[in-house]
Amino acid sequence: MPLTSRREFLQIATAVAAPAAVSFGSPKSDFAPDEVGITCATLGAHMRPRDPDGFSLTDLPSIVREELDLRILDLATTNLSGADEKELDQFRKAAGEAGCILTNLKMNQPGIELGSPDASVRAAGIRTYAKSIQTAARLGMRWIRPLPEKDRPADFTGFIESMQQLADIASENGLTMLVENFGWMQDSPDSVTKLIKQIDRNLPASPDTGNWSSDEVRYAGLKATFPLAATCDFKVKTLGPDREHTAYDLERCFRIGKRAGFRGPWCIEHGHRERTTLFEEIAWIRDRIREWSAA
Repeated sequence: MPLTSRREFLQIATAVAAPAAVSFGSPKSDFAPDEVGITCATLGAHMRPRDPDGFSLTDLPSIVREELDLRILDLATTNLSGADEKELDQFRKAAGEAGCILTNLKMNQPGIELGSPDASVRAAGIRTYAKSIQTAARLGMRWIRPLPEKDRPADFTGFIESMQQLADIASENGLTMLVENFGWMQDSPDSVTKLIKQIDRNLPASPDTGNWSSDEVRYAGLKATFPLAATCDFKVKTLGPDREHTAYDLERCFRIGKRAGFRGPWCIEHGHRERTTLFEEIAWIRDRIREWSAA
């Protein structure tokens, strides 16, 4: 049974039709080969309102550009929480002025069950995601990424139909949906490629180097997924005092992507509770990727 009727789907798509273009910079510029970016969920703990003494959404582009020497911003819905249309427009303008590119919106919204056995629950999830698609369109982004569910969907047929409709709504708004390895997909190296084939919308992948259940699955999964990748979350877990990374081999992850023909963007995902340390570590990761790219 379809998640929504064709009439309901068209109503959703129409409701999120992309707004008129706003000339705030050039958010659809091409990337440089192997360009490094930032997954902005990484910075969320240091932004207002989570940190009352942190920086604002409109400050984000200049901080990333000036303090981290990066210009590609991969955003999460949590970064935009509470922003109204005026603030979104100000943010897009600030990004253009800073020379930044807004690429992807990770729709990390809790409580959505696109694989629920209840069609009304699936439809509610589509409507919630549709509003985020409208936001991504307003910001001039190119991709959206729904959050894969933690557990394998109970109604897998309904889940595939939901993902198809979501991909179609994104397309109606000039966006492309990405598929990321997360949750129930982390145990199988071919989970992303299989899901993309099942959705049947010619979708690209967004591999996350950290989201695998073991090294065996990780390296095989990256090898299978990178040929389909449009962007990469280059996830780095805890770094030791000498910048050692014991969780997995960062350079090996990069080399797998490079051999597969992937040329970025490599969006750093890394966290630390202290902003100064976080920025130092992001800069170190950035420099490693640039060195590996040049080798």
